[in-house]
Amino acid sequence: MNSLHTAILVFANSAKQDLANKHILRGEELFDILTRSTLKKAKKTGLPVFHFSDEDQIGASFGERFTNAIASVFNKGFSSIITIGNDTPHLKTHHLKHTAQQLAMGKTVIGPSIDGGFYLLGLQKSNFDLTEFQNLPWQRFGLYHQISLWLHQESSELIKLPVLQDLDNERDLQSILSFSTSLSSTILLLIINLLKSNRSLFYTNQNFSSQYSNSFPYNKGSPAVSFI
Repeated sequence: MNSLHTAILVFANSAKQDLANKHILRGEELFDILTRSTLKKAKKTGLPVFHFSDEDQIGASFGERFTNAIASVFNKGFSSIITIGNDTPHLKTHHLKHTAQQLAMGKTVIGPSIDGGFYLLGLQKSNFDLTEFQNLPWQRFGLYHQISLWLHQESSELIKLPVLQDLDNERDLQSILSFSTSLSSTILLLIINLLKSNRSLFYTNQNFSSQYSNSFPYNKGSPAVSFI
């Protein structure tokens, strides 16, 4: 396998920025651990790894920032690239190695996520067009379908990996526990404790609002506790 021409791009924001973008209360520690875990898995492949955090990204929209990051890695001389985020705990090093093997044979690879997007993309430089790629419906439902159509047109063969769950909100935390056997113990315990903590906070706020609802007659629309 000639993997010297393949690099891994970890496109993952800082924990602080992830906390601002995703609806998971008190999730900063989780995002930080997910990023470190993802980088560790990527480095185990032996391939060159580039991490683009929000401090390194260039562009006004997600599509622009993601496309520019890919172009930046290709400009370093690599002929293929594997792009991943930090929000798919079930992603394993063997998924990355398998993708590198397929890329070495000239194929393109995509890993679909449950929400209609993708958690991994293995792309050949010869199939990458910055303008067309940037104009895909990023962060919208149906992205996986649209990018699959585009890749079928650009690639000789598209390989699909197993569907995995990514983390965008607290409901995803609950869903991912259905596949807890393949999670690391650190991430599993962190998710469980996070769900317990946020559930406890929710009930505390509900009880507070019920007990004191008549004490604030001029501000009925405001929550008891605000997280902004």
